[in-house]
Amino acid sequence: MKNYILPALGLLALAPTAALAQDDATKRFEHEGATYSYTVTKVGDTRVISGVEERTGKPFTLRVGQHRVRGTVGSQQVSFALRDVEPLVKPAATLASR
Repeated sequence: MKNYILPALGLLALAPTAALAQDDATKRFEHEGATYSYTVTKVGDTRVISGVEERTGKPFTLRVGQHRVRGTVGSQQVSFALRDVEPLVKPAATLASR
């Protein structure tokens, strides 16, 4: 499970700052059939991504620094280099347009 969730959560670390400008707005994404909801807050120079896997209720908290991502997924400690995160290749979808 850790092998699947870390890359998915790591993608959040690379999300553009402009998209994360709205602090405390709940966002969602789906990866490998699991849906995650999360919020992003800024604490000093660090982005904190907190959320939950909706089906199991497993919480996660990631602290994104300049070069590393550290945190917990459930009760498991995680730490990985920001350069190891691969961006999504899925194109953005337009949900509604006028």
